[in-house]
Order: sequence, then structure tokens, then C-alpha cells
Amino acid sequence: MKNRLNLLLFLLIFAALSWSSCSKSDNNNSDGTASLAIRMTDAPGNYDEVNIDIQGVEVKGPAGGAVSLNVNSGIYNLLDFVNGLDTLIASGSIQAGTITQIRLILGSNNSVKVNGVVYPLATPSAQQSGLKLQVNQTLVPGVAYMLLLDFDAQQSIVEQGNGQYSLKPVIRVVNATGLSGSIAGSIVPPSVITALSALDSVGTIYGTFSDTTGSFLIPGIPSGTYTLYVNPPAPYQADTLYNVTVVNGQLTNVGQILLQ
Repeated sequence: MKNRLNLLLFLLIFAALSWSSCSKSDNNNSDGTASLAIRMTDAPGNYDEVNIDIQGVEVKGPAGGAVSLNVNSGIYNLLDFVNGLDTLIASGSIQAGTITQIRLILGSNNSVKVNGVVYPLATPSAQQSGLKLQVNQTLVPGVAYMLLLDFDAQQSIVEQGNGQYSLKPVIRVVNATGLSGSIAGSIVPPSVITALSALDSVGTIYGTFSDTTGSFLIPGIPSGTYTLYVNPPAPYQADTLYNVTVVNGQLTNVGQILLQ
């Protein structure tokens, strides 16, 4: 009887140790993957709509091969995602290591609306080889990452001589996991759509436009001191704000800017 009890106790201890070992292995993320979410926002442009047909998102992984993420395919009006608004376009798990490229694959239903008229938006390279965005992001196993694609609509749309429009994308990839800050404020009067740009000490420019409420937000700015240039249309005068301090993970609000 005593031997049977000793055997039963041994089996219970062995089972407990085995379960603990398996649980510990799972918690350490033994598959070596990280979670990656890709979201999209826009620096406003002087258009009624900028519609982009997103059909696929691929990431060049650590081994150099392309990894297809789970994509929320569809037509996105970039101007729906301005001044702090963004949307999730793709997500998935990827092998830990350094990723070097994001590729946006577009469909054929791209358009721009100008003064109430809709024009086709030519995107030949994006439909064959995709829009290639260079990145240098190291992913650590078990960590969730978010990259924000800041699409500059004003600089990306090119009007051709024949009255047609084409897409030459200007997209900034922002690490949105607390490694950058933002500048926000508002323009008075709010009806004046105003261009704003923040310039750092080495000449890097981050820009946006105010929206119809006068609000503006420049996201994804590294910590540092910036000069903020305010450029409204005539007859309003340009203005400059000096020594605007940005801190990673925080929002710097410069308040109301009264146009003269």
C-alpha cells in the first residue's frame, strides 16, 4: 500500500512539473514571432477626396522573404484619416528580427475628387510591384508593434498636363509604439485651410494642413526642439513659432494660432 502511495505521489509531481515546463515555454513565446499592426493616417491636402484601393500588404522579413499580412482590403478616402485619426489596414505575426520593407499593393479603383469632379488616379507601379516603403525596424519576440503610414496627400498627387492625375506617393513610416511625439493646435479663423511644417535642427521637415474646424496635428515627431512654420493662403500673413519642444510619447499643444 505504501509503495502504491509513493508511486501515485511521484506521478502527480511529474505531471505538475511537466505542465509547469510547458506553460513556461508558452509564456516565453517559443515560436520566436512578434505581432505587427500597420495603420494609415494622412496629412491633409487641398482635395475633396483622395481614394486609394488597398488590396494587399507585404513585409520583407528578416530572412529576406515577403510575408503577407492579414489585410482589410477596400477603398479608403485618405481625407477621412487626418489630424490624429487613423485606421488599421493590416496585421499579423512575423518572425522576430529586422524588417526592411513594407509593400502596399493597390487595385485599379483609385481616384481623386477636385472641386466636385472625380478623376481617375493613375498608379501603374503600385498595381504591378506595389508601393515600396523602406523601413529599418527590429522586432523582438513576444512584443506587439504598430507602424503608422503617414500618407502626404498634398505632395503625392501630381496633376498632369492633360488634366489627368497620377499618384507619386510620399509616405512616412512612423514607429507608433511610444517612440515619437506630436504637435497639435488650432487655426483662427478655422475656415482658412493652413499649411504647417515643423523643422528640426538638421533640416528634417514634418508637415500637415489644418482641417475645416481649424484643428491640426503633426504626428510621429521624434523628441527634440522644433520651429513651427504657419503658412496660410493670401491675404493672411505667415507666422513662425520658435522653440516648440516635443517629448516622445507626449502631445505638445501650441494652442490657438491667430492669423493676421
